[in-house]
Amino acid sequence: MTALDATSGTARSDVRHFGGGGDRPYEAALAAGAGRLRLARAGGPAGAGLPVPAGHTVLDVGRYAGPADAVDVEVLRRARGPVLDVGCGPGRMVSAALSEGMPALGLDVSAAAVAVARDRGLPVLHRSVFGHVPVARGWGTVLLLDGNVGIGGDPSGLLSRCAQLVAPWGAVVVETDRVATRDRVFEAVVTDEAGRRSLPFAWAEVGADALARHAAPAGLAPGERWVRGGRTFVRLVPAR
Repeated sequence: MTALDATSGTARSDVRHFGGGGDRPYEAALAAGAGRLRLARAGGPAGAGLPVPAGHTVLDVGRYAGPADAVDVEVLRRARGPVLDVGCGPGRMVSAALSEGMPALGLDVSAAAVAVARDRGLPVLHRSVFGHVPVARGWGTVLLLDGNVGIGGDPSGLLSRCAQLVAPWGAVVVETDRVATRDRVFEAVVTDEAGRRSLPFAWAEVGADALARHAAPAGLAPGERWVRGGRTFVRLVPAR
């Protein structure tokens, strides 16, 4: 994976992101269209990691690469367009939003994920959310699903950036950790069943109760909260 410079949008190789570098397990799984990855604390042996809930430790790339499921579709039916999916991966939520009749755009720093999405004809940019994003302050819904509130290991900074992008009448929808009080930042690696291992990258895990602390400095306030299929979601809205 590469990142994009936040100001110029040019490719950078000095910033580490989810699953990138090293043996590139995430890219291998994307190429196969399937695979189970483990999110682990950096510094441990391959396969060792944090005792966090299965939905956040074991990552099913086949689900990311496949079509949106019923829980995903419900998220979109509670949303307003246009939809911006941050860390969109192969683009399942972008595809589903378009199918629901909403304009949508995906952002991802993984060239491999973006290539898969573009091969499917989806509107996805190879870009960091901290780079130039079209329609600033005009997105009806900004999505941070699949643990993507952890991107960069700085939930407060990420939510502040999302607040700059969402419309005053819109919302940031966050899928949170299953443990409501969890709030931690750590150096992580991704490993796969073949023992391939990424370079370390900064990551965070934030539960629904802890989310408000990160949202407040961004001018966002928790609204609706719901649980479906073992997944927890919180709608953050611009504070009045």
